Amino acid sequence: MRVNGDDPAYRLALSATALTAILGGACTVAPPQDDSSGLDPDRLARLDAALENYVESGALPGAVALVAGPEEILYLKAFGYRDKEADDPLETDDIFRIASQTKAIVSVAIMMLQEEGRLLISDPVGRHLPEYLETTVATANPDGTYDVVPARRPITIRHLLTHTAGITYGGGTAAKEWIEADMTGWYFAHREEPIRETVRRMASLPFEAHPGDYWVYGYATDILGAVVEVASGMPLDEFLRTRIFEPLGMADTHFYLPPEKRDRLTVVYSAGEGGFTRAPDPGGMVGQGAYVDGPRTSFSGGAGLLSTASDYGRFLQMLLNGGRLGGARILSPKSVELMTVDHLGGLLVRDLNDASAVFGAERGVGFGLGFRVVEDVGAHGVPGSEGLYGWGGAYHSSYWVDPQEELVVVYLAQLIPSGGLDDHAKFRAFVYQAIDAAN
Repeated sequence: MRVNGDDPAYRLALSATALTAILGGACTVAPPQDDSSGLDPDRLARLDAALENYVESGALPGAVALVAGPEEILYLKAFGYRDKEADDPLETDDIFRIASQTKAIVSVAIMMLQEEGRLLISDPVGRHLPEYLETTVATANPDGTYDVVPARRPITIRHLLTHTAGITYGGGTAAKEWIEADMTGWYFAHREEPIRETVRRMASLPFEAHPGDYWVYGYATDILGAVVEVASGMPLDEFLRTRIFEPLGMADTHFYLPPEKRDRLTVVYSAGEGGFTRAPDPGGMVGQGAYVDGPRTSFSGGAGLLSTASDYGRFLQMLLNGGRLGGARILSPKSVELMTVDHLGGLLVRDLNDASAVFGAERGVGFGLGFRVVEDVGAHGVPGSEGLYGWGGAYHSSYWVDPQEELVVVYLAQLIPSGGLDDHAKFRAFVYQAIDAAN
């Protein structure tokens, strides 16, 4: 069994009477449940059975699931395979590409810099990145052409945090110009260009909407990563490592994988009619290898990080605790509060890609400074609580924080595309049905 002795979750599992089992090729390691956890162990067995079934039926290569309270891990298990062809079972400390789960971490970095007086989220982005002082927007004409016009107002840092800057992932009205500039897709690990230069070039392209007019999902948080570099005077990877990862004990969270951790990086699979296959790596878009063997130059604040379930769980515990975990204070409670309330006020969604289509179709939710926020559980129609916040990643990962139930939840998989798999919805249902109201 591959283990990392520095992993906090692994040490917890060893110090307790760990439950270890081989389930359909899956290695499961978890601390024991007790009556004070608030989760019913018998009901949690339903979650085990469901995830085992996804693996055994060939619908899911593997996944790691974590549920934690403010300080302790309540549930941590791995199912399936890290590498099915090598018959290598997935371990709880294996490393995943977390894609857009990176956005929450970079959003926290921005709020840290506001607390230090290095910026305000109301600042025009151009105050820190001069090329954004004046931007343009592509406006469509009935005949299929478009005009490029000056943006009606400056883009602010808050626009970027809330995805209301009008910036896509290279699609939309002026897609041809974005393609010609090699500015499409969310994957940057194969690029030899530093993120500051990529963001500089991006500013000259026509954006999809005027700042503040629509919620549009795209490169906003990559631009925030460049803002962090300029405002802090540090490369993005160094800022995150020294100011967030090391204080929180997130020892396995990186933009690029240390060579000695190569055998812990989970393989990416694709779902299809015949089950799942090892995903190809055309042009670096999926990234089987670039996180290990690539140029290690571009730090994508929107989608670039690798992490483990327990590392990301510690980041979420910090947020659940109002910005503190153990002796590490990352943010003030008021900054966390500001991040996790709706900032859209009913603003319309410009439906350009899968992420905005999903978000736009959901009722009862808003968006804060880096997170989707549940405002009305009844309108949303799925288990949860008002004030729950979270997001996910392109490789079929998900996370949320439920302040009312004092829970953080992380679900990591590496499946793209996922083929319409319903495991996210069932996973949420199984987590909430296991809450013991008597506790």
